[in-house]
Amino acid sequence: MKFLADFFPVILFFVAYKFYGIYIATGVAIASSIAQVAYGWLRKGHVEKMHLITLAILVVFGGLTILLQDRTFIMWKPSVINWLFAATFLGSQFVGKKPLVQRMMESSINVPDPIWMRLNLTWSLFFILLGFLNLYVANDFFVAEQQLAELTGLQQIDFDNCGQHFQGNELEMCNTAHSLEESWVNFKLFGMMGLTMGFIILQAFYLARHLRENELEHEGS
Repeated sequence: MKFLADFFPVILFFVAYKFYGIYIATGVAIASSIAQVAYGWLRKGHVEKMHLITLAILVVFGGLTILLQDRTFIMWKPSVINWLFAATFLGSQFVGKKPLVQRMMESSINVPDPIWMRLNLTWSLFFILLGFLNLYVANDFFVAEQQLAELTGLQQIDFDNCGQHFQGNELEMCNTAHSLEESWVNFKLFGMMGLTMGFIILQAFYLARHLRENELEHEGS
C-alpha cells in the first residue's frame, strides 16, 4: 500500500495529462504531493525527510515548467529525484552504523550485515540507472522539439493542438513530438512503476534465499 501511495501523485499526473495536457497535469502533481505530505503530517505527526525533499524538487521543477511553459524541467525531475535517492542510499553506507535499507527493513527481516550492504548498493545502482533511463526516454522528445523549434523559429510550441498551428511537414513533426511526449508520460507511470515493482520482487527472492540460509545455519548449530 505504501508503494502505491508513493506513486499517487504520478497516477494523478497521468490522468490529468490525458485530459488537460502537461501543464495542468504538473499543477495537479504539485497539489497532490502537497496534500499527500499534509495528510502524512496530520496522520502521523511527522513527515519523512525524503518526502519533503521530493516535494521541494517537484515544486521547483514543476513551478518552472508552468511559469516558463517549458516541459524540460518536469521531464528532468524524475532523474533528479532518482539520483538523489541513489546518493542517499549510497551515502548511508559511509555515514552511520547501518545502511539505509537495513534501517528501513531490519525490524521485520534479519540477514547478515554484508547482505544489507550489498542490497543497499544494489538499490543505489537501480536509482542511478532509472534516472538515466528516464532521460533516455525523454531525449527523443527533446530532439524532436528542438528540430521543430529550429524549423519554425518558435520558442514555445503548443504540442496539444498541433493542427491549429501547423500544416504539412511541420504538422507531422509536431504530432511526432507530441507522441514522444506521451511515450514519456506513459513511461513515467507504467515504466518506472513496473521496473520498481519488478526490482522489489527480485529483492524479496534474494532476501528469502538468505533468510532460509540463516535458518539452516541456526538449525545446524
